[in-house]
Amino acid sequence: MVRALESKDNSAIRNIIRTVMPEFGASGQGFAIHDAEVEDMRAAYSRKGHAYFVYEENGIILGGGGIGSLKGGDATTCELKKMYFLPEGRGKGMGQQVLTACLKAAKELGYTTCYLETFNTMHQAMKLYERNQFKKINGPCGSTGHFACDIFYQKKLS
Repeated sequence: MVRALESKDNSAIRNIIRTVMPEFGASGQGFAIHDAEVEDMRAAYSRKGHAYFVYEENGIILGGGGIGSLKGGDATTCELKKMYFLPEGRGKGMGQQVLTACLKAAKELGYTTCYLETFNTMHQAMKLYERNQFKKINGPCGSTGHFACDIFYQKKLS
């Protein structure tokens, strides 16, 4: 089931991020694994304009994803952030459920565009984004600091 991130989930989400990103070769400098917010996701996503959701099954967090303001972007654009799932949570519709929750929250928070950055090895994630009408764009937006990401998407929220 999808639910909002709670403080008790911090270590599970931190471990998921630190497990999944290296699996895809995304552990060097310029990737989200090094963002300070990974240490306390609940605090980071409790701020105004942010939301983070986890997928929990049988008391185990299998993944999560969030939205927040796009650093260096305009006030109408949010960023889909830190969306990662353990292998046992992939290909079962969990990512779709978390993405749906994120996009719903983004609209409720008043955003009109959702932006995301990813890496060329994350093929399943890109398929999910494209199924949800995210369109590839030529380059990065804002100033996220994720200079190692090489694929960028945007979606107009209606």
